[in-house]
Amino acid sequence: MSKILLLSVFLCCTAMVVRGQEEFTVKGDSLKRTPAKTDTAKYVNLGKVAARKAAIRSAMIPGWGQIGNGLTVYRGIKVSAIYIGGTLLAMSYIQNNNNYHEFLSEIQYREANNGQSPRGSRFAVYTDINGLITAKDVYRRNREVVMFSFVALYAVNIIEAYVDARLKYFDVGDNMAIKISPSMINSNVKYGFNSFAPALKIGFRL
Repeated sequence: MSKILLLSVFLCCTAMVVRGQEEFTVKGDSLKRTPAKTDTAKYVNLGKVAARKAAIRSAMIPGWGQIGNGLTVYRGIKVSAIYIGGTLLAMSYIQNNNNYHEFLSEIQYREANNGQSPRGSRFAVYTDINGLITAKDVYRRNREVVMFSFVALYAVNIIEAYVDARLKYFDVGDNMAIKISPSMINSNVKYGFNSFAPALKIGFRL
């Protein structure tokens, strides 16, 4: 009898001492707990940020993105090439546009005056109006090609600044190595025999 009484007292004391480790509230069929806050740092890709900034700068002023990446002799040559190419394209556009309008005016004058050329016109040597039309179309096509070249040069300027900024933050490291070793290639199976050919195996270690 004393053992049963002692065991009952022990179980009562144990039930009073023991408590739950975590407190949570029950609402419906879901259990809600307050999540622990974790200290996480947000990763920032510096190369992507610099490349976007360089592209925007080059879109605003051609060459500004290249200079913003760091002025060096190589980047200075690229900026010079951009402006030299733009100048040459502008001169070509002006020349082709002037010639196009001159031939167009000559054609319109002859159509209005029974094929007669204006007095003192340098196009009097063109006795056939079809030659004038062909020349006019050639200059018009050249003018359109120059306009597309302007757009291409502008786009190349932006793309080059973007790529240059990305490569500026691209670190290959000092652990890159190349290994070249002889090898054999199984070229074909003929008459039950394998045909092998000598080759070189190139491996890169990053």
